Amino acid sequence: MGVTMVLMDGTVIELGGAHLDAPGLDLLGVICGSEGQLGVVTEATLRILRKPEGARPVLMGFAANEVAGGMRVGHHQAGVLPVAIEFMDRPCIEACEAFAHAGYPMCEALLIVEVEGSEAEIAEQLEKIVEIAKRHNPVELREARDEDEAGRIWLGRKSAFGAMGQINDYMCLDGTIPVSSLPHVLRRIGEMSEEFGLKVANVFHAGDGNMHPLILFNANEEGQLELCERFGAEILKLCVEVGGCLTGEHGVGIEKRDLMHTQYRPADLEAQMAVKDVFDPQWLLNPAKVFPLDSSESRRTLAIAAE
Repeated sequence: MGVTMVLMDGTVIELGGAHLDAPGLDLLGVICGSEGQLGVVTEATLRILRKPEGARPVLMGFAANEVAGGMRVGHHQAGVLPVAIEFMDRPCIEACEAFAHAGYPMCEALLIVEVEGSEAEIAEQLEKIVEIAKRHNPVELREARDEDEAGRIWLGRKSAFGAMGQINDYMCLDGTIPVSSLPHVLRRIGEMSEEFGLKVANVFHAGDGNMHPLILFNANEEGQLELCERFGAEILKLCVEVGGCLTGEHGVGIEKRDLMHTQYRPADLEAQMAVKDVFDPQWLLNPAKVFPLDSSESRRTLAIAAE
């Protein structure tokens, strides 16, 4: 809701505050997600939401990734808004089951869908979700009846990244796509996996299309990391191609920096860099992050010369 931030000249500014809206330009929106390029945030004011009256997940197994992706599209079209929709494919399911013993079915894809509210609200939403699931011929449909069952349903998903790390080096991506494109993108990732000769484990937030493909590789084998990076770049380009973006949570940083050309035109990047010029005229804060080096070269060169 608000931040206190120190600019590079030592000026302390406050944006937003303990209220839902602030007059004037939404500079807080500029700061959020700026990846440390505009100033140093020393304090943040957050809004804490009340804990819901109740919550309950349902686990659904499907015979194909695309079917599970289509199931998510069905939620969207029916106007059902769960608080969480998590996706896992077979490689991830197998790793999680070996690691956490959550009792997951051995199928091609899992969805964990959770709703919250009063008991009446939960029952109404789950009825719709189960009805949609049955249209997609699930191989398993398991609704949590108590907190213990709910915990077991979530156990494997919450162990996913640790479980994969036990068996392979991996690179985690963060592209985000329209939920309607999930079946197509999952199919293309499978095809690209064959093309690059690297396996992929998919685990992600299907509710908002924020994908986290885990590209598996051997860091000790020469050339594998570079191959993995090229594969990852192609997946992120695919996300942009279908109307998505390069990142949903993790940011751009250095890893996706030179892919910004894929998503933005030169004029778009120039407008964004002009904002940084205002907050950090000498480009001292994270100068080589977010913006492609060829786009920011003149600004960074001038900053070095000014020193």
